[in-house]
Amino acid sequence: MSDPSPLPGLPVPAPAATAAAPARPDGIAGSTLPGPFPVGAYARKLQEELRKRARLQLVGEVFNLRRSKAKVYFELRDGEGALPCAMWLNDFEKAGIPGGALADGAQVVAAGGPDYYPGSRQSSPAFSFAVTALRVAGEGDLLAQVERLRRQLAAEGLLEPQKRLTRPGLPRTIGVVTGEGGKARDDVLAGLARRGWEGRLVWAFAPVQDRHAAPRIAQALRDLAATGAVDIIVVARGGGSLADLMAFCDETLCRTVALLPVPVISSVGHHTDHTLIDDVAAVACSTPTHAAETAVPVHCGEARVATLSAARRLSTHGRRAVVERARVLERLARAPAEHIARHRRRLHQLLREVRASAVRGAAGRRERVARTGLVLSRKAAAGAGAEAASRRAHLDALASALAAHDPDRVVERGYAVVDDGDGGVITTAAAARAAGHVRLFFADGYAGATVDPVPEP
Repeated sequence: MSDPSPLPGLPVPAPAATAAAPARPDGIAGSTLPGPFPVGAYARKLQEELRKRARLQLVGEVFNLRRSKAKVYFELRDGEGALPCAMWLNDFEKAGIPGGALADGAQVVAAGGPDYYPGSRQSSPAFSFAVTALRVAGEGDLLAQVERLRRQLAAEGLLEPQKRLTRPGLPRTIGVVTGEGGKARDDVLAGLARRGWEGRLVWAFAPVQDRHAAPRIAQALRDLAATGAVDIIVVARGGGSLADLMAFCDETLCRTVALLPVPVISSVGHHTDHTLIDDVAAVACSTPTHAAETAVPVHCGEARVATLSAARRLSTHGRRAVVERARVLERLARAPAEHIARHRRRLHQLLREVRASAVRGAAGRRERVARTGLVLSRKAAAGAGAEAASRRAHLDALASALAAHDPDRVVERGYAVVDDGDGGVITTAAAARAAGHVRLFFADGYAGATVDPVPEP
């Protein structure tokens, strides 16, 4: 078996057991690897070798931050890997990091080197990066990351969809995403109370500061939008450092907000704070109170007072209009009777005029009849002499002449009158032959006859 040590300074195992120490087992048959060595000796040597490594500075994001009585423990991560880190509590306090600045997701610069705890029968070994100095990465670093993501979202057109959504003037249901025990919750309630709003409020509590915050907030937003009953959503959180607010710059969260069909009002931080969710939301407000008032733009209390006042005015105008209309209808109701009375008076006047005219006409006619009767009586008296006899003889002569030419007298003497059937009298044989069928009128009636064509001699 070969004797060289795997690490310089590692004790070479004794070839035989002594009375003071337990016998060491033989190595693996056929193996060319040195040993076997005591694990404790190897662990201590590994610790020494790691501590000899060069000290350096690392940059990454903090996760799983926790404290013990002597040390601060956390993981330092980036997209390529992760390291467990440990820092003595007194060194951490000397770093002067503000309270709350070091939280899950915060980007930090850590100085130190690798370390190894050998462990024992009662404790497990552990590797860690021993941090001797620590600072939170400057806001310039974080702002640069945020700005890059903002430009990316703008290039994809995700800053506008929410702003094109129509926000209701008086929502019936408002969803609120915030921390369950934060002051933002009370500020939202105060803002809604100030508006006098009495609709339905749906709370979706989620963490607002750690590595779990962004996915939980995104899920809460999706749940509220999926109900179909929420008209508008408010995302509220109090102030803090940029590292505290980094959850609201998460890319997935921002994309979720941009694509929601429900308008989102963001209120993250104070007046000077600005996160990416403010850019993609429909409206960005400076405080949760302001966000609540923006969600309900109508002051419900004032609107109720104005509505009651308008209702009273409308009632007064309505009564006045009813009375005025009744007066007009009363006047219109009298008009037909007055119209009929005027026509009755006119008809009575016409009737009197007709009666007077009839009386005057009858008197005139009686006078004319009397005159005519006088004239006729005088003529009758004059006609009673020789002149009347001469006239009577003349009339008898005329009557005899007329009787001689009467067709009826002619047919009574045995003659007949011939016509063509349509009332036209036929006076020649040629016309009778041309008609073919004729009617013969006798004293006691008529008879039809057919004329045979007889050739002329």
